[in-house]
Amino acid sequence: MGCSSCSSGKDGQPKGCKNNGTCGTDGCNKLTVFDWLSNMSLPGGVAPFACVEVRFKNGRKAFFKNTENLSLSIGDVVATEASPGHDVGIVSLTGELVRIQMKKKKVDVDSEEVKKVYRKASQKDIDIWQKSRDREEAMKVRAREIAIRLQLQMKISDIEFQGDGSKATFYYTAEERVDFRQLIKDYAQEFNIRIEMRQVGFRQEAARLGGIGSCGRELCCSTWLTDFRSVNTSAARYQQLSLNPQKLAGQCGKLKCCLNYELDAYIDALKEFPKTDIKLKTEKGIAVCQKIDIFKGLLWYAYEGEWMHWHKISVEYANEIIEANQNNQTVASLEEYASELIEDTKVDFENVVGQDSLTRFDTKTKRNKKRRKSRNKRKPTTAKPKDTKNQQSSGNQRRRKKQNNKGNKQKPPQRKNDKK
Repeated sequence: MGCSSCSSGKDGQPKGCKNNGTCGTDGCNKLTVFDWLSNMSLPGGVAPFACVEVRFKNGRKAFFKNTENLSLSIGDVVATEASPGHDVGIVSLTGELVRIQMKKKKVDVDSEEVKKVYRKASQKDIDIWQKSRDREEAMKVRAREIAIRLQLQMKISDIEFQGDGSKATFYYTAEERVDFRQLIKDYAQEFNIRIEMRQVGFRQEAARLGGIGSCGRELCCSTWLTDFRSVNTSAARYQQLSLNPQKLAGQCGKLKCCLNYELDAYIDALKEFPKTDIKLKTEKGIAVCQKIDIFKGLLWYAYEGEWMHWHKISVEYANEIIEANQNNQTVASLEEYASELIEDTKVDFENVVGQDSLTRFDTKTKRNKKRRKSRNKRKPTTAKPKDTKNQQSSGNQRRRKKQNNKGNKQKPPQRKNDKK
């Protein structure tokens, strides 16, 4: 968290500014870019960059020209150009980093797509903007009811109001093409505003709504991932993952984006491995690859007809045998190469707390069984009521004897042979 109001409160509980990412420092927002050039001044004669980056609802960002030369900083609420009317957003980035971001996203500064900033938002603009934002949740529930009534195969995922409250954008997802002409008429009659329908993909929907992934962390698409690359099942095959759609699919219903993170490393490692469809020719028989281990650099082969007995061979030996087969040479057997691999059978953290690998709970001895049988054979005895008076008197007598023994020093006993 970037702002100080998000520190811990009473009893260690998080305090929070409760602005849901719209605080003045812009430190609680997802997809925030750190301005590492903020402490550096421009050289003399260089004018500051005339564009700023403005953030809207759910991380939607756009670039705008600062034609009025306003002194804008990160966290300022501004009124920007829209069609029609104006929109209200928060400045998320200024300075030379905006130039880098526009170059990265291939946005031309002189193009007509880059609109301008009107002014800093007044209190009236902010009040209208907040009232419009408060209407979105109730409108989303009502919009879904209307879509269900018209029996349209679509899902209204989110609604975003324009800053002046004159237009609302309905984001929806659908697997097929939807005819929503009647739907727009019903929405305009129900809400009395200008309607714009915008279809988004399932990945974009998950990025807008956010959530927690199977790894226990926030979704990558809603925190830092900005580009959505295509993910194929071949990525799971390269990484030797089971093709289970329930485990490979994310909350969007598509394959997880994280399958592409380590794919390049796996492809580079597999370049040294021989192809699994190549058979090894030996004097004992033909061996077929059964399994590979990319991390350890090992392959398991089995002779045809002896599928239950696998032989572990390193990548170097497998390539050596294949090269010999290409030169019309056969190897005696796989056991010659497999016997040289010495396994380290030592278990990590075997004796951490000073105990052996087997504890007393792992094995059951006969001695314990005999004790249990002897206990079961014993007859239950009836307990007699205790006499508290006798116990107190006997305790007092013992104390008196101890005191007398301390006061009287006993002489050592005399032997028979001692002289009188």
